[in-house]
This record gives sequence, C-alpha cells and structure tokens, in this order.
Amino acid sequence: MAMIASIAGRLMLALLFILAGLNKIMNPADTAAYIEAQTALPPSLALPTGIFELVAGLFLAAGFMTRLSAFVLAVFTLLTIPLFHAQVSDPTQMTMALKNLAIAGGLLIVVAYGQARGSVDKWRERDRARKAEIKAAHAEGRAKGAETAATARHD
Repeated sequence: MAMIASIAGRLMLALLFILAGLNKIMNPADTAAYIEAQTALPPSLALPTGIFELVAGLFLAAGFMTRLSAFVLAVFTLLTIPLFHAQVSDPTQMTMALKNLAIAGGLLIVVAYGQARGSVDKWRERDRARKAEIKAAHAEGRAKGAETAATARHD
C-alpha cells in the first residue's frame, strides 16, 4: 500500500508542474505579463520557466533523478512565495502561499524517501546491484580457479 501511495503522490505532484509548464509554454505572453505585473523579474523568464516546470515535472513523474527533481521543484516552489505571494494580508495571497508551502513540503518528503519501486531510479539501482553481484561472482570464480590451480601444482 505504501508503494502505491508513494507512486500516486509523486504523480499528483508531478502533474501540477507538467500542466503549469504546458500552460506557460502555450501562453508565454500571458505568463510574461503576469511576471511583469507581480515581480521585478524579466518577463522573458516565462518560456524558460515553463520548460523547466515541464521537464522537471516529467522527471518526477517518471521517477528519473527523483530526489534531485523533487528538490529543485521544492526550491522553485518556495521561491514563488516571496516573489508572487508576499502580500499575506490578502487572504487569496495567503492561501496561495500556504498552498505552495504544502507542495514544497510534499516534494521534500519525496526528497527524504526517494524513489519507489515504480520508478526509473529504482530500476537503475536494481540493475547496478545485479551487475555488482555478477562482477563479484566472476571475481570469486577467478579466485577459486586460481586457488584450485595452485593446489593442483603443489600436488
């Protein structure tokens, strides 16, 4: 059950960034206008931000570089609080800030506990372990072969 919850939670978090990234990529002018109206950041960040959100979201969904993807998305999400939702006296902005804080918290849990079985990282880890076992078995076989040859020469 924990594995299913882990995968489902990771996919839900990833979907948020995938859809937000797609929206920014498909409507860069709207995003640029929003950036310009809300912050001192250059509006030209709209498209790169959309690409970043899409790619990092897809990595998170696939479980590829899970911890790194979750970490950079958590930092990104935390940065949006002072940049876009700093007016905490406004109830809407306070709600958005708390939502982003909760999302970052979920992402940090992914950072802490890493990948589940249904991820590319886990498959790669399993393959590395198998290759290490095979390498160890070959080394053991060579050692036993050398030992047997040495024993045969002494007899």
